[in-house]
Amino acid sequence: MTVTDLVSTPRAEVRELPQSMVERMTAILDAFEGRAARLSLEDVADYAGLPRSTVHRILHQLVGLDWIEHTASGYRLGRRALGLAGGDGGRSELRAAAAPLLHQLHLQTGLVVHLTVLEGGDSVYLDKVGGRFATCVPSRVGGRVPAYATAGGKAFLAGLAPESVDALYDPRLRGCTDRTVTDLPALHQELNRIRRRNGLALEHGESAPGVSCVGAAIRGYDGPVAGISLCGDTRSARLDRVAPLVADAARTISRTLYPQHSDRRRARGDARIPAGAPETTAPLVSARAG
Repeated sequence: MTVTDLVSTPRAEVRELPQSMVERMTAILDAFEGRAARLSLEDVADYAGLPRSTVHRILHQLVGLDWIEHTASGYRLGRRALGLAGGDGGRSELRAAAAPLLHQLHLQTGLVVHLTVLEGGDSVYLDKVGGRFATCVPSRVGGRVPAYATAGGKAFLAGLAPESVDALYDPRLRGCTDRTVTDLPALHQELNRIRRRNGLALEHGESAPGVSCVGAAIRGYDGPVAGISLCGDTRSARLDRVAPLVADAARTISRTLYPQHSDRRRARGDARIPAGAPETTAPLVSARAG
């Protein structure tokens, strides 16, 4: 072997990395092509052939722009990428199943109704139905707010394993108001209270001053898939009266979306359909966080 061989052989084996940001982003997005499952950071770096630190930095930017979705179980394509591909991850089906119940809840209560999903650690609003008070609730379809500050978001988080919640947040949490829970241990205490209330979550001025909400999770085969909530003026909203309506709507939407799962649970004699769908056997109590 010549000196030239010794120098050129290793160089031929080195994989040339994409140089431009566009090339690197493309390599990362290509990692998700044809893969419905969520990918870990290491998976994406391996598929893209890029350094882990580079992939982490670019993924963080893509998550912020909704090209990629990040949850406790990994990364997957976000709403923008799915929209360009002609799909939305089942959100159209979710909105269609929920729409009649959202309008019914508003007509029954006169309160603002939200449908949300979890993206990263945020609740993203898929739908909002409300009357004149709707303008007083600073939420909008497509907007996002930390899930731990909303009733629907906390109902969703209560359906996750504690370690999955830990993976979503830093120990210190960002406050939306002076009533928002701002540390992880306090959040876990609140999520345990929600579980003892069979999945019903309360929120008093945590996402916006003067607004109170009650929420429940819509559940699928493997856990929560969305949250719904009723919101009103803290001075006049009677959450204890409307909470059963929220719980019933969540169960109805769950049955509509996952009828086979519901049938199996009925066959086992379990009235809660699907697993963990909220009931109102436990009393609602006023709380700082809920």
